[in-house]
Order: sequence, then structure tokens, then C-alpha cells
Amino acid sequence: MRAYMFYGPGDLRLEDVEDVHPGPGEVAVEVKAAATCGTDLKSYRRGHPTLFPELPARFGHEFAGIVTEVGEGVTKFSVGDRVVAANSAPCGSCWACTIGRESLCENLQYLNGAFAEKIVIPAPIVARNTYVIPESLPFEAAAPLEPLSTVVHGMHESGIALGDTVVINGAGPIGQMYVKLAQLRGATVVVADRSQSRLEQAEAAGAAHIVNLTGLDTPEECADAVRPFTPGGRGADVAIEAVGLPAVWEQTVLQLRPGGTALLFGGTPKDAPFSVNSSAMHYKEYTLKGVYHHQPRYVQIAVELLSTGKFDGMSLCTEVRPLEALVESLEDMAAGKGSKYILQP
Repeated sequence: MRAYMFYGPGDLRLEDVEDVHPGPGEVAVEVKAAATCGTDLKSYRRGHPTLFPELPARFGHEFAGIVTEVGEGVTKFSVGDRVVAANSAPCGSCWACTIGRESLCENLQYLNGAFAEKIVIPAPIVARNTYVIPESLPFEAAAPLEPLSTVVHGMHESGIALGDTVVINGAGPIGQMYVKLAQLRGATVVVADRSQSRLEQAEAAGAAHIVNLTGLDTPEECADAVRPFTPGGRGADVAIEAVGLPAVWEQTVLQLRPGGTALLFGGTPKDAPFSVNSSAMHYKEYTLKGVYHHQPRYVQIAVELLSTGKFDGMSLCTEVRPLEALVESLEDMAAGKGSKYILQP
């Protein structure tokens, strides 16, 4: 079977590898659609010690497909089932899991290898984060389950309420998901970015206002450009960071109205600091929330959103391409030419 192997930063190879078969509790799936994401791009460029502790390693984690074989003890799934799976599952027994913070699990079981003809889903993910999908849901639309699950997590933490004004910083795939889900909550959405094409996508998705930050240098300038689009110019009820840069974290906090909440979602480079005005934090009673990964409950909600059509997974897709186009697709993402590519083996 063909599969992409990651040998190190910038070194991805499509190779013939030994066919895979499931062990106890596992499920083998013929991949029908696999999606690129920002984590793939970051991993391709600089590696990822958590996802790839040993090299070479299988690559990719967003996919949907058809069950071809089930391992001993599996009763939830049968050969021929159309399925989608998240990229990890919590252990359920560490301190984080026992207090309901499963996204912080110390023993997360990860899945890699979606950019291939076939993948084996590890037993913990089969047990907790794998779902049968209806015939009405295309594989291509189901593949981005994992990032949608993380955004559902963010929505849960945001406290967005009916009538709120929400500012979303970043109009990439994550930002586009927040646009859609914030609208489902009844919020008015403002989107800020430096890419006019992505801003136009956000506007088409329902953003009430778009703000192009091109030419603005400081977080203060970027925040000032957005404030006129908030009620009374006071700022956002909720401001969301969906880029992963410390400067954008800062501008997100600066966009808040008194008593507002900043949802700091985008993963920044390791040990990167950001600044907060302590007086404003105190006297304006800001709430700052970091959000990471997902939990089984949020995965379940994301599957429901996709299966019912409340969220259209294909709205994130720039283009459907053959598996051989993975490296080209990652480079196109890096150049800002697209947001998410669906690859078909």
C-alpha cells in the first residue's frame, strides 16, 4: 500500500509500505478522503515531537473512509461501515481526565497515517472517538472532523450568547469554523485578517463585517481598526485568536469591551511570551482563556453538526486533489493560496 512517510522537516515521501491489519480493539479503514490542516503544515516545516517521537513516521490525521477489517473484540463497527475518527483519545484515568479536563490528558493516544491508502485506528480511539457517518455525508465533508471538534471546544469555553458581537482574528479554516458556529449561537461576527481572499470567504460565510489589516503593524493599530465595528466602539463581547502568533494574541485582548472574554486558540511557537496590560486586565475585568485540542463530547457534537448539515465540511475545502499532491498542497497553504485541501488516494 502507498503511504506518506515523514523523515524530518521538509522531507515527506510517498512510499510503498507493508499493508496494515488491525490488532485487538482496532479497526482498519480504507481512506477515501484525507484533509490537510495547519498542524500538518507546521509539522512538515519544523517537525512535531509529540506527534512524531520517532522517525520516519506515518503522516496525517484528518480522514474518513470505509472499514475493511475489524480486530478481535470490536463490536461497534463492521466491514463496510462508512466511518470518521478523531486524531486522539484520552486515557480516562489520569488526574486531568478524572476532573473532566480530558483535553489535558497526560496519556493521549494519537493517530497518524491518514495520507495513505489505508489506516489502522488505535483501540482507544475506536472505543471513544470513532463514528459511523450517514450515506448523505460525503467523505470529503467528514474528513475535517478533528479541527471542528477543537472549535466546538472553543465555543463551549467562549460563553458566546445570543446577540453578542464576536471578533475573529484569522480567516483561515479555524476562523471560518468559528464564523459559522458563532452565527449558530446568534452572534454578530466581525473578521480581521491580512488576506483579502480569505476575508471574502468569511463574508460569504456570513460575517457582518470584514477588516483587512494589511499595512497595520502593531497590535494597538490592529485593535483600533476593528473597534469601530463593535457596539459603541467599546469592543467585542468575545474576541477569538485563530492565527497562532503572540502579536495577534495581544491584539485580541485589546479588542475586548470591559468585562469581555478573549479566547486564545491558535498555538504559538514554544515558549513565546505575549504582553497584557495589567491595569486593563484588573479594572476592565477581562477573562482570558487558552483552549487546546478536544474532548470526546466535543467530537460527538462535531459529528452531529456534520451529519445533520448544520456545518458543511466542504465549505472549508479549497480543492480536491490526488494523494500525490500532498507536498504541493502544503506548499500552497504556506503561500496563502488555499485554506484546506482534500486528498484522495
